[in-house]
Amino acid sequence: MSTKSHWDKIYLEKNPQEVSWTQEIPETSIEFFNDFKLSKTSPIIDVGGGESKFVDYLINEGYQNISVLDISKNAINRAKERVGEKSKNINWIVCDINEFNPKQKYAFWHDRAVFHFLTSKIEIKRYVETVKLNAKAFVIGTFSTAGPKKCSGLDITQYDEKSLTKLFNQDNILTKRVEYINHTTPFETIQNFIFCSFSSK
Repeated sequence: MSTKSHWDKIYLEKNPQEVSWTQEIPETSIEFFNDFKLSKTSPIIDVGGGESKFVDYLINEGYQNISVLDISKNAINRAKERVGEKSKNINWIVCDINEFNPKQKYAFWHDRAVFHFLTSKIEIKRYVETVKLNAKAFVIGTFSTAGPKKCSGLDITQYDEKSLTKLFNQDNILTKRVEYINHTTPFETIQNFIFCSFSSK
């Protein structure tokens, strides 16, 4: 089964309470986002947005230039349905992150739980280069070395502060903030994440 088929199947067959990444309020993402104090017209992208409610927060706060990317069309369609009429103002992108070629530069790039699914050096290098070329500020939330070793039946890559900042904190990129966060899944298990934010000098 291809990666796309894998995620389409999950979003077709499971509701939000049956997947580990569900958050009613993405508090950590919101806190990191608010650090940057962006204008309401700043271009923002949520990578792997799926059914995340981060986009709901952005809409409710009046941000006007929002893109949401996910590999699964089913995930995007469910998010559109939840958002309702306001979904027409969002740029929805169905795309594998490995094949994403941004058409614009973003003031803010948000990724909670996509990056750790990249397990080859080539994929990781390509992702890092894409972010650094196309985002002025970005937040990466990924499984820490104290977190799971697999997710949704797939292998993942774990990170700590040293390994994550080594990848991104180069070439005029600065680390702004690092936090380890425990996420409680809908079925009451704990997953440890590391969140890092970066910005250009």
